[in-house]
Amino acid sequence: MTQLQELDVRTKDGVKFGRELREKEFLFQKGYLNLNHGSFGTYPRSVRDKLRSLQDAAEARPDSFIRYEYPVLLDQSRSAIAKLLNAPTRTLVFVPNATTGVNTVLRNLVFQPGDHILYFATIYGACEKTVSYITETTPASAVKIQYSYPVEDDWLVSEFHRAVKDVESKGGKVKVAIFDTVVSMPGVRVPFERLTKACKEAGVLSCIDGAHAVGHVEIDLSELDPDFFVSNCHKWLLVPRGCAVFYVPVRNQVLMRSTLPTSHGFAPKGTTIASPLPKSAFVDESKTAYVSNFEFVGTIDNAPYLCIPEGLKFREGLGGEEVIRKYCWTLAQQGAKLVGKELGTEVLENSTNTLGRCCLSNVRLPISVATAQAYAAKAGVEEAGVGGVVRDWLSKTLIDDYGTFIQSLFYNGAWWARLSGQVYLEMADFEWAAETLKKVCTRVEAGEWTGKNSKL
Repeated sequence: MTQLQELDVRTKDGVKFGRELREKEFLFQKGYLNLNHGSFGTYPRSVRDKLRSLQDAAEARPDSFIRYEYPVLLDQSRSAIAKLLNAPTRTLVFVPNATTGVNTVLRNLVFQPGDHILYFATIYGACEKTVSYITETTPASAVKIQYSYPVEDDWLVSEFHRAVKDVESKGGKVKVAIFDTVVSMPGVRVPFERLTKACKEAGVLSCIDGAHAVGHVEIDLSELDPDFFVSNCHKWLLVPRGCAVFYVPVRNQVLMRSTLPTSHGFAPKGTTIASPLPKSAFVDESKTAYVSNFEFVGTIDNAPYLCIPEGLKFREGLGGEEVIRKYCWTLAQQGAKLVGKELGTEVLENSTNTLGRCCLSNVRLPISVATAQAYAAKAGVEEAGVGGVVRDWLSKTLIDDYGTFIQSLFYNGAWWARLSGQVYLEMADFEWAAETLKKVCTRVEAGEWTGKNSKL
């Protein structure tokens, strides 16, 4: 099958992936093209309708729904996502987002002097700040593996082993390692399967930030067997924000004593504090303390958690996970090649072509750093801040003048655009993206971002 044929995909009802599906099933404003699915995701009309029906039910009989109906529906969602991830239901709960999951892990672990948290240069910014907070408030230290993409998977795994041995040679211990499934910026796949195995070999706890995992790359948690795993569902699984699945195998559940924030499910040592809510055993006596703890974490709108079954039903109607994944991967990579060719630049990739095995791609923008710095000097912009200022101008200009958003970043001495492949996009959208990026980069090269009407 040619790559062109791989992009000629229809739903089980005969709707063509791309614009036809976008206009029939999704909720975008007319004239707005969503090329940045990776940041916040979106969901179709059927899932929107389910979300609103759940919210209506909660308002119709608040106590009945929250105290008694919600736990049953939550268990149904847990069972549905368990089948997708091939994991025991008792190991899965929901949290609002991946950042909350990573925080839950790090804030529950007990660190001793000499313990280290290992992480990689491309860690998500909020998670790196969490590491900083932990090292400021506990005896833990941190070790960061520095690099810039493109690098090879073999090198990354080798550097992990080197860093662990280096800490141990100095009398320390790497207690936990944090790594991604797919990096946020730039959008590249990480050899998370190999890193999980490397953690086991080194006696290090693995904490996988799978913000871009469920609905994006294939995940089999029984085979992968990480120590902790969290993945947003609102990004790639096509369910509402915020919704993330948090996996902790039974062997480690005793380590996760508190939710964030601590709520009614917490069991203090040496005392008992009554909860105003029905016990989980009222619904299901087999629930573990871990599951019960995360069932109610303060009063928030948990309706997104309950939309998992509807989201999976919609995806099955599209053809199932493999069909979706193959389309999105192919579109992201072929679209990036087209954009790179039109811009006369390059796609970010390594020699073994492993970085692009995902639904994200990265294309270098044709913007001269020297030219930008010259304009910055005239406008009184500090040289160190040029990368961020141009990035912010690109973002606002794409929204205001072109009705789209393309995530950009200044990385390794150049500006890059991160593009997302999704079922509601097609190659024609990437052709439009290429022309739009040409126009906006020409405006950057002309110094428009430094003017009085620069939007910043």
